[in-house]
Order: sequence, then structure tokens, then C-alpha cells
Amino acid sequence: MAVEDQKKRNVSQAGIIISGILILLGAVLVYLYVLQGVFGRFDAKELIPDTKAVGEVFSGKKPTAALLYSVYTENILPEGSTWLSDNINTWKKFLDNNNINYDIISDASIETGRINNYKMLVLPGSKSLSDKEIIQIKKFLESGGSVFATSGIASYSNDGKWRGWDFLNNVFGINFTSEISDSNKTGIHTLRGGLPLTANIPTGFPMQIATWDKPMAVEVLDPRTTQVSFWYNYRTQNGLVRQQIKKTAGIVYGNYGKGRFVWMGFEINSVIGVHEDYVYFDRLFRNCCNWLTYIPIAYIQEWPNGYDAAAVIVPELSNETGNITNIFGYLTSENVKATFFVDPDEAEYNPQLISSLTRYGEVSTVGDVGYLASVNDTNNSLYDYQSQFNILNSSRQKLESITGTRVSGFLPFYGLFNQNTIKAALEAGYQYILTDSLTDRSVPRTVIRGDKRLIIMTKTARDDYEVIRDFGLTNPEFQFYTYQEDIDRVLFEGGMYVFKVHSEYQCRPEYVSVVGDVIKDLRKKNFWITTSTEIRKWYAKKDYVEIRVNRRGNTRIVLNISNPGEQQIDDLVVDVLLNDPAENISISTEIIGTKIPVIRHQKMSKDLQLLINNLKGKESRIYYIDYDRANV
Repeated sequence: MAVEDQKKRNVSQAGIIISGILILLGAVLVYLYVLQGVFGRFDAKELIPDTKAVGEVFSGKKPTAALLYSVYTENILPEGSTWLSDNINTWKKFLDNNNINYDIISDASIETGRINNYKMLVLPGSKSLSDKEIIQIKKFLESGGSVFATSGIASYSNDGKWRGWDFLNNVFGINFTSEISDSNKTGIHTLRGGLPLTANIPTGFPMQIATWDKPMAVEVLDPRTTQVSFWYNYRTQNGLVRQQIKKTAGIVYGNYGKGRFVWMGFEINSVIGVHEDYVYFDRLFRNCCNWLTYIPIAYIQEWPNGYDAAAVIVPELSNETGNITNIFGYLTSENVKATFFVDPDEAEYNPQLISSLTRYGEVSTVGDVGYLASVNDTNNSLYDYQSQFNILNSSRQKLESITGTRVSGFLPFYGLFNQNTIKAALEAGYQYILTDSLTDRSVPRTVIRGDKRLIIMTKTARDDYEVIRDFGLTNPEFQFYTYQEDIDRVLFEGGMYVFKVHSEYQCRPEYVSVVGDVIKDLRKKNFWITTSTEIRKWYAKKDYVEIRVNRRGNTRIVLNISNPGEQQIDDLVVDVLLNDPAENISISTEIIGTKIPVIRHQKMSKDLQLLINNLKGKESRIYYIDYDRANV
């Protein structure tokens, strides 16, 4: 009996042990499953804390950045100058505002190689560096570190002797071309779109930079370096547009060895202008730091799926209105629609011609809302609100009665408008204004007043008044080449090309063939050729979309896409910079039935594109992007 009891106890103990082991294994599996649900793919080694992680727990997180206060640079400045300390203080503010931990280091820290524990080395206005520093900075980059630098870095030796631009050439892959003249006190610095550094900044935004420090322009020489901006102001400066853009880069980024760099040809305390300039520069600064420290970046492409830029054909019926029929054949053969702007008073004299325009596009109105006598006096020079409303309202009604179609766009007769114009246009039922102003970004801007929205489209290129009337270019080949320069500039920016022509110039029989040449060139260069109304519809939906991205685990990115608007949006392209060379990418969601987007990714690439369709109003989607790090 005792033996049987002992056997039962042994069986019972064995059962408890086995049950315990099974429960433990189950708990481990559940734990791993939960970890996988949160962090995606991971290696078991990642669960074991290393000495670095343990050290950070007890001593606090180590600084990400090292900010150089270069005494060598200070020594070459005029006695009593606060230029360097002012720059350092500005950098401290920007780094603090972006929650980046940093140490201020000396020239000796770099010379002795005490920078390897930092992710990012900041070199603000460090014109004078020693040979030892240059060697250590190159080693730091080659081993995977990142450098954020400004102006003529290392152009002087530590004893103040001129060294030249070797550092810029060899490390950043750029060549000095010129200093920006301080004759105008400020310079226009135009930013490209569609890049990680300009994420969520309007394409073609013209940033105002003070020129008291004589900012630098460079030319990119090496394919490992990307141009982000240009100083050339096509609005006021002469020269061949393509060549001038290429030679006036003001911001570049790229790779050196395993490392990364961002270079700006100006000091960050030179950014001036209105509130908007500071807001967008702060985004630019944050994007630069995120890219340099390998933090994921996500942004929406400016245009629908597959297009690199957009274009609208804008004929205006001014004089010799019968010439407008000359472009009909080119619009038909190329299967594109135009946005015709018509003076409603003139339209009443030839209603049959104006009505025929609707077969080739849409009709919008030209109206006189007052003459701008002074650039600084728009509110007083233009008509009052009630007068502008009466003009806009009657213009729309006249054109709609003639064409039998909706009129939703307005072009001020003298090309300029004010707040009264915006208010009057909204109340009169307009949805967009096209302005002749050349002072804004190269993409439309949305103006919101209460529950109403108005799209402002600015002139982004030279029209036939300038090309034919002002420049005197009567040879169609020269006309086309001039338009083509602006097309290439807008393509480089990723903006919207406004091809504005007039019935008495480009639409004349001897010149009209250029319209067809321009349309063919736009199509060849992957422009979305459409009407102003379609542009307005795109922005009415796109402007609502919000995206957020963050890293969760070493190889999982969480992307949140929301559409707080009312309308469904399709053909939305989201760029995600993983900041890792990736392969074996997969995408999943928490909610069953959530549409999985089409993924575009080349093996080993750090960039990923998601094509989003059927994103309904008020809908949010969370995507988990998992990948394996590729061995490069």
C-alpha cells in the first residue's frame, strides 16, 4: 500500500512539474507573441540588455549630439566679435526645442577622437579646423557617424591660414561657386519638394535668408550628394535657369563612407522673414536631425500616384480673341483640358465663342478688383469689400449664363488681391484664385475662412507677355526653349507649372505651335496636365490627410494615416524613409479588413512607397511595416 501511495505521489509530482514546464513555456510563448505584436520581428539577443543599455539606466541617456565650439574659428574673428557665440546659442535653442541631448565640445575633443560615442557632430560656422580635426571627422563619418555643418567649414587651418575648399570637395562632394551678395540684405532660398529633408514643407517654398554673413552657393559634383535648394532667383536674376540652379545649391545632403552629412551654406541664425519662414525652417532643421540620427521620416507626395509635377494650361482671352481657336487642335490631339480666363463684359460681345470653350476645358473669370498703386498699400489701393463682391458675383453670373457651366475660378485683372478679395470670392461662390504674383511657393496654398476653403494658385513661370512682348523672342524655337527652362525648374522643385498664354501673343497662328510643343514636353517629363478645378479638388482632399510615423523595435515602423475630411481620397503616395537598408518587407494591420496598400521598394533600399486608395472621410489606418536589415 505504501509503495502504491509513493508511486501516486511521484506521478503527481511529475505531473505538477510537467504542468509547470508547460505553463512556463506557454507563458514564454505568449510573452514572445506579445513582443512580436508590439515590436515586430526581433532577435532573441535583443531581449538581453547590453552594457550600454544598463549604463544608460543608471547614468541617464547619453547625449546624441556633440556641438563644437571652435576656439580656432574664434581666433580668426575680429577682436570682440560675438559671431561664434551667437551661432552656438542659436544651435542650442534649436537642439533644445527638438529634444536633442548634446554636449558642447572643444577642438581638442575632436583632435583626440573623443567623438565616437555621439551619433551626430555639429560644426556651426567652423571655418578654422586643424589637420588633426579633419582626419578625425573623416574617420567619424567613415565609421557611420553623422555631421551637420554650415558655411565654409575647414576653409582655414588652425593657425588662420587659408586652406581653400578641399574639405567641401572631398567630404561633401560639392564645389564652391560664389558668395551671395549682401547688396539686397536678404536672399531668396528656394526649397525642393519630395525629399526627406523637406518633408511637410511646401514645394518651392522661398525661405528668406539674411546675407550679412555672405552665404555660400555651391555645385554638386558627386552622385552621393543631393541638392536640396538653390539661391538663384528666377524672378529677378538673369542667366540660363538650368545652369544657375545647378550652380547655386544652398543645402545638400549625402553620404561619406558609412556616415551621413547635411551642409547648409548659411548660418541658422540668418533665417529671417515672417512667422511662416521660422515654422518651415524649424521643420527643415528637425528633418535634418532625424535623417542624420536615423529616425524614420514619412511624408505625402505632392501629386497623385505616378506624377513628378503638375501643370495647368491657362489661356487668357484679352485682345484678338478669335486667335483662341488656334489652340483647340493641340488640346484635342494631346487630349488635355485648359482653364480659360475670360472677361465677362467681353464675353457678352461674343457668346458663341465663349460657349465653345467648354468643349476644351473650363471657363473662369477675369475681374478688375482695383489697381495696385503701391506694393505696400494693397488694402487701400484695391476696392473695398462690397465693391469687390459685387464685381465677382456679377462676373460669375454673366459667365455662367453664357456657358451654362459652373464658374469657380477668378483671375484679378492686375494679378493681385487682398483679404477683401478672398472674403468676396468665398461669399460669391468661387473655389480658387489664380494670381500673377511671383513671390510665393510653386504649389497652391489653401486659405480657410470658417467652414469655407479657397485655393490660391500663384504664377510659377514666365508667360508669353514676358517671353514674346518683353524679351522680343519671335522665333518659336527660342520661345519654346525659354518655357522649357521653367518647366525643368518646376520639375526640379516638384511643383506646379502654370503655362499662361494670351490670345494676342502665343495663340497667334505663327506662334501657336509652341503650345503643342510645351504640352508634349510636359507629358514626356511626367507632369500631371490637368485643369485648375482638378488641382483644387486634389488639394481639397489631400490637405486633410495627416500622417505620423515612429519606430517600434529595431525593424518595425508604425505608420498612422488619417483622413479627417469628408471626401474619399485615392492615388495617395506616402514616402517612408526607413533609414535602414531593408529587405523582406511585409505590412500588416491590427483591424481585420483594413486595406493593405501597394508597396514599392527596391531590395537594399532605405526608401519605401505606399500607394493608398479608398481612404474614406473620417477614416484612420494603422500600418505595421516589418523588415529585415539587409547586409550591405
